[in-house]
Amino acid sequence: MENPTQEEREKLNQQKIQDKVNQDKKKKLAKKIVIYSILVLIIASLIYFPISNSKKPGKYDDFAKCLTENDAKEYGAFWCPNCAEQKRLFGKSFQYITYVECDARGKDPKPQLCKEKKITGYPTWEINNTFYPGLMSLEELSTLSGCNLKEP
Repeated sequence: MENPTQEEREKLNQQKIQDKVNQDKKKKLAKKIVIYSILVLIIASLIYFPISNSKKPGKYDDFAKCLTENDAKEYGAFWCPNCAEQKRLFGKSFQYITYVECDARGKDPKPQLCKEKKITGYPTWEINNTFYPGLMSLEELSTLSGCNLKEP
């Protein structure tokens, strides 16, 4: 086309405009795909990692199991800050500790048993039929129980 007519120039301009619009749409679509892909990866990570970590054994599982096998018990109350700290020391491994809830308002309470055992402070550990009131370090519990406190 040496000398395009006015109509042909308008068609070419229209085609250029349409090509630009299509190119912009493709760019926007590509951006959306990237953003949604990143969001999906973030959401998948937020779901996967807590689940995978919850399946890993706790740091003191063997120690906590040994305490339970040797009939050691912790008496406490749900509202007790020292009991919460005792639980924190065990981390995920606390699930293997025999815990007796002494407050009647707590989960699975056994206030009568606590009364029979003459528990007056929280936490109180019962190890080898001897009572030890107060927050105990894991090392102290190991010494008193004979359970090996080995760190992985």
